Amino acid sequence: MTEETAEFGLPRSRQANERLHAMIPGGAHTYAKGDDQYPENLAPVISHGRGAHVWDIDGNRYIEYGSGLRSVSLGHAHPRVIEAVRRELDRGSNFVRPSIVEVEAAERFLATVPTAEMVKFAKNGSDVTTAAVRLARAVTGRPRVAICGDHPFFSVDDWFIGTTPMSAGIPAATTELTVAFPYGDLAATEELLTRYQDEVACLILEPAGHAEPPPGYLAGLRELADRHGCVLIFDEMITGFRWSEAGAQGLYGVVPDLSTFGKALGNGFAVSALAGRRELMERGGLRHSGDRVFLLSTTHGAETHSLAAAMAVQTTYVEEGVTARLHALGERLAAGVRDAAAGMGVADHIVVRGRASNLVFATLDENRQPSQQYRTLFLRRLLAGGVLAPSFVVSSALDDADIDRTVDVVAQACAVYRKALDAADPSPWLAGRPVKPVFRRLA
Repeated sequence: MTEETAEFGLPRSRQANERLHAMIPGGAHTYAKGDDQYPENLAPVISHGRGAHVWDIDGNRYIEYGSGLRSVSLGHAHPRVIEAVRRELDRGSNFVRPSIVEVEAAERFLATVPTAEMVKFAKNGSDVTTAAVRLARAVTGRPRVAICGDHPFFSVDDWFIGTTPMSAGIPAATTELTVAFPYGDLAATEELLTRYQDEVACLILEPAGHAEPPPGYLAGLRELADRHGCVLIFDEMITGFRWSEAGAQGLYGVVPDLSTFGKALGNGFAVSALAGRRELMERGGLRHSGDRVFLLSTTHGAETHSLAAAMAVQTTYVEEGVTARLHALGERLAAGVRDAAAGMGVADHIVVRGRASNLVFATLDENRQPSQQYRTLFLRRLLAGGVLAPSFVVSSALDDADIDRTVDVVAQACAVYRKALDAADPSPWLAGRPVKPVFRRLA
């Protein structure tokens, strides 16, 4: 694929996508990876990846962002992680009793996240967030879950999915037990807790998102939770490691009762963690006199190679200053994209947001409203230039040349974006249907 290429096809990827849809509902195992998230007939099917680059089955190489939905923060096939995994593969991956690797992984995690006192590992984020909610309900004896309504995703389980447009199959009685509070608004949250006095088991939220927490906000939530007797849960799936090795709780100095980690924890290997206060976590254990909580019990939760990957990731982050590198790369990229957009007169329409280690972009129309059509146009031009970027979330495997190349491609995309804005109609540049939001009622 050359720099000058504006229109291109992916015939092998297109055929593979048809095969995927014939056998797999949605054509992918994660909705956010579906081909509906990409311009029509331009959803590359990946052959392999190394570092910050991936290759599709049509032979094209891309600079990749948002790798593995933010999970591959060190780059694909990271040598230190792969070496740790290979050591365990020859020793067996799953046994009838805990392996010594589970002891070592728990010790490493609790040393890295010292605000937690106990940890239990699983394979995905939904399992641990749901376990946190179940534990909160058990220890408080309360039915309701309060989620942050401004955060996009918490779990595939009914207590959350019932609140989305894709709520088919979930009883209304289940959904009614989930209520929402706005991020950054302590007064509104207190009003919610007062309205449902003694009914709310927990407050669950991402401690930070595209904007920094308002001063005193997280500490205020901690005080509200204590005063109203509910459990404070931080979903650190994204903020874990990208904000600091100890998560957002380590960076901002506010300790939740429970927290959940995943994504960057395994650098693409399947591992997640529920962590928190011993008093709560032990309710899912054997050393207490109360009713037992079925907290987490997963056949594959302690696979040795995934736990080895997690330990290698934590060691790499600490010893190599990965979080600082992610921020430096993100700052360079954000500055370059903003300059490119400004240079082409679209600075008010292509907007980079978020912490430097977790950048996303908004595509706005001529009225400065979010537009799936303009997102389609932008993604088409990025793909044509060899940039696979559903977001601008960086990995530490990127280098300055990758960033500079990305900015050049963004500038070319912005030039076309400007033409579409001047025409007040992006449709001539779409070559097919626009991309679609993940959460929608109809296919």
